[in-house]
Amino acid sequence: MKAILFDMDGVLIDSEMFYMKGTFDWISKKGFNGKLEDTYRLIGTNMEGTYNLLFEMLNGKYSISEIDAENKKYFSENPIDYKSILKPFVKEILKFLKEHKIKTAVCSSSPKKTIEKALKSCEILEYFDFIVSSDEVKKSKPNPDVYLKACEVLKVSSEDAFVIEDSSMGIEAGKNANIKVIALKDHYFGQDQSKADFIFEDLGEVLEFLKKFFKKVINSL
Repeated sequence: MKAILFDMDGVLIDSEMFYMKGTFDWISKKGFNGKLEDTYRLIGTNMEGTYNLLFEMLNGKYSISEIDAENKKYFSENPIDYKSILKPFVKEILKFLKEHKIKTAVCSSSPKKTIEKALKSCEILEYFDFIVSSDEVKKSKPNPDVYLKACEVLKVSSEDAFVIEDSSMGIEAGKNANIKVIALKDHYFGQDQSKADFIFEDLGEVLEFLKKFFKKVINSL
């Protein structure tokens, strides 16, 4: 175990419901007649994928540039408080990894500026060795590009890493990179997590798993 590669939304911060409710709010005002649950298909997509789906959900009434402007306007007027939605045990697991010299990266479909802002707000930016957004690679999740890029930069093989994810697209991305995937159990969005190698309730359980795994590796040397 030489590296842990984290997704952000739904793993480090509990942001997904905030974004789904906010998106549902503004698209409903623009004529969307569906349900909140219809927005759940946006989970795990990058911004291009999100806007393409919103274009479809709004029946092509608005251009991608108009959707982009409306989305940015809504969330600038209704900003998220990242620090208040930091997931339990995040700092504990990051401190453990730092102490044991295990490399870390954030591999997210969110824009790079959003990732950095969230990590700074939560006071955890300094724990990460690398950050990569899907916007910085050729193909976004479920393609493996973000995870392969992180392994390349951190100089670790896929066999020596773990991915921590929650969405079906993120889990698939990790598996497509031939990396072992830990999933945080989804209770709300109906994500298919069946391809994950391990499923845990929260990062507290993941931390205990990593401690046992690390101890086992040390004892085998």
